[in-house]
Amino acid sequence: MARPAAVIVLAAGSGTRMKSKTMKVLHPICGRSMVGHVLTAAVAVDARRVVAVVGHGREQVGPHVQEHVPGAVLAVQETQEGTGHAVRMGVEALLAADAEGTDGTVVVMTGDTPLLEGATLVDLVADHDAAGRAVTILTGELDDPFGYGRVVRDEAGEVLAVVEEKDATDEQRAVREINSGIYAFDGRFLADALGRITNDNAKGEYYLTDVVAIARADGASVGAHVTDDVMQTEGANDRAQLAALGAHLNRRTLDHWMREGVTVVDPSTTWIDVTVTLERDTTVLPGVQLLGATTVAEDAVVGPDSTLKDCEVGPGAKVVRTHGELAVIGAGANVGPFSYLRPGTVLGEGGKIGAFVETKNARIGDGAKVPHLSYVGDAEIGEQTNIGAGTIFANYDGVAKHRTTVGRHARTGSNNTFVAPVTIGDGAVTGGGTVVRRDVPAGALAVNDVQQRVVEGWVQERRPGTPAAEAAGAAGAAVAGADTGRDQTDTSQGATRDDGSPTPG
Repeated sequence: MARPAAVIVLAAGSGTRMKSKTMKVLHPICGRSMVGHVLTAAVAVDARRVVAVVGHGREQVGPHVQEHVPGAVLAVQETQEGTGHAVRMGVEALLAADAEGTDGTVVVMTGDTPLLEGATLVDLVADHDAAGRAVTILTGELDDPFGYGRVVRDEAGEVLAVVEEKDATDEQRAVREINSGIYAFDGRFLADALGRITNDNAKGEYYLTDVVAIARADGASVGAHVTDDVMQTEGANDRAQLAALGAHLNRRTLDHWMREGVTVVDPSTTWIDVTVTLERDTTVLPGVQLLGATTVAEDAVVGPDSTLKDCEVGPGAKVVRTHGELAVIGAGANVGPFSYLRPGTVLGEGGKIGAFVETKNARIGDGAKVPHLSYVGDAEIGEQTNIGAGTIFANYDGVAKHRTTVGRHARTGSNNTFVAPVTIGDGAVTGGGTVVRRDVPAGALAVNDVQQRVVEGWVQERRPGTPAAEAAGAAGAAVAGADTGRDQTDTSQGATRDDGSPTPG
């Protein structure tokens, strides 16, 4: 297959049925915007140029396109006058960027078909080139083709025209073969034909499909490349259609990974973006969402009920009922349940982040553990250190964030507070309930030495008549009764008189 001259992506529509401040083609689906999926497919044909026709919201759409495809040419369609007009704007921008831009095959596609695969475009271009056609239309058959342009053929099966729904006769509306809106053109023919189409139709627009009739009138070859996966050509005009396409794309993504050796226990409750990478023998349990650039390595288990976005999960790690974003989980590490890993969390090999633990911008060394009920923010924890339950890394002084460092093989007590900036040395120990405000040297013990004070009868005196006072009084009576009973028992078992002689009985 010769290298195509260009791919023109039509992305100028406002998408009013989306009812959104976001342009239609920018709505996300399975890890990319709609137009992002289309551009990914476009790149697969390796054209010399990619042109995006933008209009409504071009200040949003244009930069997004060029971020996805650096060097993409932007063409502006100031007024939306139909697909033929949009392609003409694209061709003019192409020729302005490259005087020989139409020498070769030019692919035209819409920006709202996120299921389209690059392999389908490659096949379309290969068929077009091999047949030497002026126009090749990507088509498919639908049981209910309402709303689509119909492909009209003669008795020999040759393509005669494409007729839009509003301009079709009853006989033509009965045709099930539909125009996908995706084409391969001879570039020079396309540039010439675009200047010859008119807007003499029910909508008063310039239809790109009229190029087919022009080609037939010129005696040029027109054909169709029929796809057996017509879902790839489906577009989304509102959020309901977008959700339906998302469900289909997600199922296709799950099928791919399962065939690659990943266990997905319950596909109906699992969502995996197309940008996620999974290794063989990964297990994904029910209720899991893997989003963005997340990677999960061999033998790792994620779930149930976990959401990971832009995370890295190492080999053999286990992540249970956890929400994580921009976090790294080392090989053989354990996370959860009910853990929250915020950006900048790095958990070392064999480490643990346990139940109801929140971490942020924290590096937790190999084999180190934060097992329970803790907040670890802006911290460095050395290897094999254990952080006691209920520990708070107090990183914010009201103005700035500060960092806490805990050394290797340290043991910190429950309900500690580390007031940053502070350093706890290697092998150091902190007592339960300690508030650490100064550095603790290696191997030292840090405690807050405050003697416990007990005030007897405080509740009955200060809170008389309350349930607490009544309970305390009852408990005191029970203790007094037990003491009396003990005295009687001692007497019956042979107490002695003051002179040392035994008492009777």
